[in-house]
Amino acid sequence: MSGDKNERPAMPGRIFEKTPEGAYATSARGLEVLRDPLLNKGTAFTREERAELGLDGLVPSAIETLDEQVRRVYAQYRAQSTDLLKNVYLTALQDRDEVLYYRLLSEHLREMLPIVYDPTVAQAIENYSLEYRRPRGVYLSIADVDGIGRAFENLGMGPDDVDLIVASDAEEILGIGDWGVGGGAGIAVGKLAVYTGAAGIDPTRVIPVALDVGTDNEKLLQDPAYVGNRHARVRGQRYDDFIDAYVTVATRMFPNAMLHWEDFGPSNARRILERYTDRIPTFNDDMQGTGAIVLAAMLGAVRVSGTPLRDQRIIVFGAGTAGIGIADQMRDAMVRDGLDRDTAIRRIWAVDKQGLLTDDMTDLRDFQVPYARPASEVADWRRDDGGIRLGEVVGRVKPTMLLGTSTAHGAFTEKIVRAMAAGVDRPIIFPISNPTERIEAMPGDLLRWTDGRALIATGIPIDPITYDRVTYSIGQANNALLYPGLGLGVIVSRARRVSDGMLHSAAEAVGGMVDVSAPGASLLPQVDNLREVSATVAVAVAEQAAREGLARDLKDPVQQVQDAMWQPAYRPIKARRA
Repeated sequence: MSGDKNERPAMPGRIFEKTPEGAYATSARGLEVLRDPLLNKGTAFTREERAELGLDGLVPSAIETLDEQVRRVYAQYRAQSTDLLKNVYLTALQDRDEVLYYRLLSEHLREMLPIVYDPTVAQAIENYSLEYRRPRGVYLSIADVDGIGRAFENLGMGPDDVDLIVASDAEEILGIGDWGVGGGAGIAVGKLAVYTGAAGIDPTRVIPVALDVGTDNEKLLQDPAYVGNRHARVRGQRYDDFIDAYVTVATRMFPNAMLHWEDFGPSNARRILERYTDRIPTFNDDMQGTGAIVLAAMLGAVRVSGTPLRDQRIIVFGAGTAGIGIADQMRDAMVRDGLDRDTAIRRIWAVDKQGLLTDDMTDLRDFQVPYARPASEVADWRRDDGGIRLGEVVGRVKPTMLLGTSTAHGAFTEKIVRAMAAGVDRPIIFPISNPTERIEAMPGDLLRWTDGRALIATGIPIDPITYDRVTYSIGQANNALLYPGLGLGVIVSRARRVSDGMLHSAAEAVGGMVDVSAPGASLLPQVDNLREVSATVAVAVAEQAAREGLARDLKDPVQQVQDAMWQPAYRPIKARRA
């Protein structure tokens, strides 16, 4: 939780301390103040601060408000000619003035979310080594396992100073694959920016971590500017020992921090999460966050369709980490709705590149195995290219829900969708792959092919669509609606771990913020006011943690959530003697 109200000594790696009044006290003077993005106010320093901190003559004479600064930097932002240049501009602003950066981001979050994170951050990551300027966070190398503790110590942060650590080994970055150390650093920084912008996670109390285990990206290995380890990805026991060393050191040094895993490859993501989930507060957004936000949309669709969750027949097209993560959330929700676990699993059909997953396949990943259908059950189903394809599965299963996480553009064809719609009154169709060139079907087509009956959520933002005199608002299954609030709830409650019940409560909280009864209503909230969504989710998560006996510090969750949300506002800065 934010420590603004509690005095702490200055951390060894920082040049200021927070006072009980919420001010900063610093021994820094002159240019040293201007170079610290958490102290720098640019033209907003008062006359008194300029005199005390040795800033006279180092900034222009005008004294501006934060609002005036925001108007200027927003105009500068809008003047950038490409999304990548906008990302570069915002990164430079964050490096210069953290409060101004987050104030700008919070006021234009819907517009800037695709710039600071998916999809534009992927372009920035591809150019990380070339554009490298200022390091941010911690870079941990598998070649120096013994140096993990030293790296964290060099931050100068104490055991009560850290709420959240986001780490990535960058094997599966946002659909662009393996991007080595730049991917790990870029994705961790971007994720934390959303945590702060959406949920007010204090940016002074977080750590982005790049786990550099090498890269299999030949382009990077041959790039003379590449700043990471120049060898193939390390796997096996040495990799596991490195991850274990990271977790051991991080949890020892920062015992209250939630560990967030981001963009790990399918061979590692689930295995790592399952290894630590019962021991520490830890979370994987690709698996759990995606699953929970889709579940939130599903709960809204169920209210509209009138078909209970336990009676749904679900096809998951794209049975990777995200797809099976969603399947797991659906399975658990159906169990809560009255089914036993095995029956719930049998109501989900998983289709991947090789077709419908069946138990006679020898190339299944461990997390896919529970969803493989008995080969005898589908022995007479038509096969193409050696596998049972999506069209055949739809025709046989007559699904009530079709979920796309395949990144196969156009995979939900008119023929497949019309076949599905023929067997159900309100077909639930969620093509959530992104970006646009990877989506399984566009919502306008889905509405036409189902005569406006489809209940739709997507992974990309979609403008309202008018069909047959009804305007449809298409909800975006954006993880930013869920994970920032989840993290805030864990931080506020000091939860010992992140439980399935807490994830379900987060999904219910998101889904409960929309009225789905009106024709064409969105199944999910819009991202215009993520702070309100995040606060609602945080309270629900904290209360669920308390119900499960996992909360270590929860008295008044609503007030504690409000108190914990960091606000992007300049604090008074007092000079202190060194």
